[in-house]
Amino acid sequence: MEFALGIGTAIVAGLLMTRLGNKLNLPDVTAYLIAGLILGPCCLGLLKIPGLGFHTFEDVEILSPFNDVALGFIAFAIGSEFRITQLRKTGHAAVIIGVLQAVITTLLVDLVLFGVHLIFPEVITVADALILGAIAAATAPAATLMVVRQYKAKGDVTSTLLPVVALDDAVGLILFALSYGIATNLSSGGTSDVVTLFGGPILEIVFSIGIGALIGWVLTHVARIFHSNRNRISLIVGFIILGVTISSMEFNVFGIEFELSSLLVNMMLGTVFCNCCKHSEDLMDRADRWSAPLLTLFFVLSGAELNIFTFGNIPVLLIGLIYITTRCVGKYIGAAISSKIAHSPAMVQKWLGITLLPQAGVALGMAATVAARMGAEGALIRNIVLLGVMVYELLGPSLTKYALTKAGEIKPKNQRQAIAE
Repeated sequence: MEFALGIGTAIVAGLLMTRLGNKLNLPDVTAYLIAGLILGPCCLGLLKIPGLGFHTFEDVEILSPFNDVALGFIAFAIGSEFRITQLRKTGHAAVIIGVLQAVITTLLVDLVLFGVHLIFPEVITVADALILGAIAAATAPAATLMVVRQYKAKGDVTSTLLPVVALDDAVGLILFALSYGIATNLSSGGTSDVVTLFGGPILEIVFSIGIGALIGWVLTHVARIFHSNRNRISLIVGFIILGVTISSMEFNVFGIEFELSSLLVNMMLGTVFCNCCKHSEDLMDRADRWSAPLLTLFFVLSGAELNIFTFGNIPVLLIGLIYITTRCVGKYIGAAISSKIAHSPAMVQKWLGITLLPQAGVALGMAATVAARMGAEGALIRNIVLLGVMVYELLGPSLTKYALTKAGEIKPKNQRQAIAE
């Protein structure tokens, strides 16, 4: 009963917090995280009142299987952004910008945090720096798209932004798989084994993409047997859970042991399905609505796992602020350089980077993966990422609105009122 009570309390608290969040113009993701923080062991959990909040971090960990499935749905939704018909319209510019700005951000964060490691070697390791650099590449499409739709932004920056935020997470997932493989090898002391160092991450990426594509192909053909949307949605849910389960298995190829990336597997599952099934757009939209309570639970649990006492350690708090600042600089500079290489308009070069700051679901998913596999080191990374997500989600939408307004793609308030009159 306590298990079910924790789930129900988390979902209800998260939804209620969005009502308050809306009045403060906060994104729902931020509201969920705040609700989780309040319910967590660092706030209400301290009171040890039965049925009120999570008393220990172990209580939160019990519900982790729901997080794994939620991550599968997040990755599946990302895959829907890679329809061939849409990719043909975006052109080479979006691909160049999407890849280069993510790589530049990762390298900059890696470099700066490596410098921090030299100063505080007992607080942050090289492995931590590598993983945080990869996580920095990811962007949250939801917050950005919300601003675009709310203010009906149109123009060069907007048309470039939409495909870039979709591609951004895919690149981030690949960078994460590679960086995580290298980081875990460094942590285990196997730095001299070049084959394991690079072979594991490469095999993880290749097998994750291949198996995800295979599962997507099978789903497409099996879905043709069913004709009701209810059965098809149930089938999609089953295949996503199947993808998550397969990803948790250990593989051994050429003597190299590795696990699959659940995010990459389910992203490819969604990509293949959306391009091969003629009813995919409607079905994936229905599946997204079905998964809403699960995603609410995921974000609330993510907030509950935030150990705010960690930031009582000044060096750790400093690392979090450095990570946040460096990622912002990396996104801005990376977008400016890559859009210049792609010969994009001047407005795109100047303002696109600011619109790429929001970060949420995929970054939290990466951090959750690390926390589950790396123990204390993973907990530190998760706390830093959670702090970053809360800051980015609070400021990101407003900064996106500011950038698009400066680019002339959102009219100032007085002009909108004049047009209305």
